[in-house]
Amino acid sequence: MTEGKYAVLDLGTNTFNLLIMEIKGGKTHILEHLRSSIKIGAGGIQNNIITEAAFERAIDTILEFKNVINSFKISELNITAIATSAFRNAKNGEHLAKSILETSGIHVKIIQGEKEAELIYYGVKAAMDIGFEPTLIMDIGGGSVEFIICNHVQIFWKQSFEIGAQRMFDKYHTSDPILQSSIDEMQNLLSVALSPLSEAMATFHPKILVGSSGSFDTLCEIYLEEHSIKHNLYEGTEYDLPIHYFGELYYTIISKNVDERRKIKGMSPMRVDMIVVAMAMIDYVLKTFFMQRIRVSFYSLKEGVMYLMANDKIETLKM
Repeated sequence: MTEGKYAVLDLGTNTFNLLIMEIKGGKTHILEHLRSSIKIGAGGIQNNIITEAAFERAIDTILEFKNVINSFKISELNITAIATSAFRNAKNGEHLAKSILETSGIHVKIIQGEKEAELIYYGVKAAMDIGFEPTLIMDIGGGSVEFIICNHVQIFWKQSFEIGAQRMFDKYHTSDPILQSSIDEMQNLLSVALSPLSEAMATFHPKILVGSSGSFDTLCEIYLEEHSIKHNLYEGTEYDLPIHYFGELYYTIISKNVDERRKIKGMSPMRVDMIVVAMAMIDYVLKTFFMQRIRVSFYSLKEGVMYLMANDKIETLKM
C-alpha cells in the first residue's frame, strides 16, 4: 500500500464508525477513531426499511465524518466506506448509499454477510495472536451476528446470521426488565437459527470464544470498574474477560430496567438498551457449546479493512 493517509468508514445498523490511519515507513498509525450511535435500524428493521428519520441521521453523520476526513486532507481515492446488514436488507438501502454519494462524494460498498465475517476475522487477527487451536469469533451487530471458526492462519468456517441486537431487541425486549419467558423464546429461536453453527462446532470443537468489539468492550469496562482495576483498555487491542464473571454479570444486567442499567459503572450509553439481548446471545453460545474462555478483541471490521490495506491485500478487500 502506498504511504499516506486513509479513511475507513464502517456503516453498521446501530453505529457508524470512522477510522483514519496513516501508513508510513511500513507501519500503520491510527490517527482518529470516531463513533456515532445513530441506530439506522430503529423503527424499521423488522420491515426491511430505513425510516426517514434514520435516513436523515445517516446523511448528517456522514457529512460530519466527511468534514473530519477533509481536515486530514485525505483524497477521495483513499476513502473506503463499507455498509452491512441494515443497508443490504432494507428496501431503500441502495437509495441511502446513492444519497450518501450525492451529498458527500463517498462511495458506499454494501457487502454481504460472508464478506463481513471475513473482514471481522482480519480485524481480530490484527488485534491478537489467535493461536493455532480452533477458536470461535462472535461479532454482535445491530442487524446481524457473525461467527467465524478459525486460527491465526486461516478461516475454517464462517457465516453471518440476520439475528442482530436491534432485531432481537424489537422482537423480544418488549418489557423492561426483560421477561425470562422472552429470553427463553429468543434462545429457542437461536437454537434453530444457529443450527449451521452447531454443525460447525461439532466438527472443529473450539473452546475459546473471542468477542469482537461492541458489547464485549462494554463488558470489559464494567468488569474493570467493578473490580477497581486501573487499566486503560484501549492502550492495548485485546483483553481476557474472566468467564465466571460473565455469569455473575449476566443476571445483574437482565434483572435491571434501563435506568438501573444506566447506573452500572462502565456501562456505555450506546449499549444500555441492547446489552440485554446481547448478553442473552452470549450466554446461549457459552452454555450450548461449553466454551472455556472469553477473549475480547477491540478490533473488528474496520480494523480488518485497515489490516488488509496495510498488508497489500487489496484483492482480498474487493467486495
